[in-house]
Amino acid sequence: MDTVDLVLLSSFSLLVAGTIKGVAGLGLPTASAAIMTLWIAPRTAIALILIPMLVSNFWQVWRMGDVLGVMRRYAPLCLALAVVLFVTVSLSATAPDRVIFLVLGVSILSFSIVNLLVELPKLPEHLDRSAQVIAGSIAGVLGGLSGIWAAPMVFYLTARQVDKDEFIRATGLLIFAGSVPLAVGYVQQGFLTSEFAVIGTVMILPTLIGFSVGERIRKGWPSDKFRRIFLYLFLVMGLNLLRRGLF
Repeated sequence: MDTVDLVLLSSFSLLVAGTIKGVAGLGLPTASAAIMTLWIAPRTAIALILIPMLVSNFWQVWRMGDVLGVMRRYAPLCLALAVVLFVTVSLSATAPDRVIFLVLGVSILSFSIVNLLVELPKLPEHLDRSAQVIAGSIAGVLGGLSGIWAAPMVFYLTARQVDKDEFIRATGLLIFAGSVPLAVGYVQQGFLTSEFAVIGTVMILPTLIGFSVGERIRKGWPSDKFRRIFLYLFLVMGLNLLRRGLF
């Protein structure tokens, strides 16, 4: 695929994914990778969306406010996520694409089904720190393998029964916290080249346009409807990733 086609494909994918992220608070790498990997290798797709991921999630946290507060609340999860993700990237550079798709597809599909059919009990306050470390570590493994680590974070936030705004604020921080070590690891492994970095920088614009559109849609939705649509969105994406792993 030549550079012009790659830019057009990336622009379309990130416009759609940015809109989803604006509505749901996350889903940018999942949605964009699901589109882009129909034509290009998964690690190439992740490399192209790394810079838009960093910028859009920083923007999301900044727009929602209480930056220092959210950093303090989720510090254990951020630290575990960043460390485990970086180590996993370093150890899994040669993992086959089909294995990556299969593991991630099963994870997201299971997460969606359980949350649609089962009401998770509220996580007690005294277990919060341990739960953050566990969720961050699992998310780090998934993120290091595939560049997508939303499912464990959402399990944790759902069990904590956070409101819609806190969910958006937290997911922005947690995806940003994972994007930094992922970018460093991709540079070290040679996946994020200078050409991909330039294209990724150009992709910030369609990403933020989509994000702004999604934000406007989200503000008018009740919390329960927001949650169910988010889960159905992940169900579809999980099925697609599972298909990619099996076939």
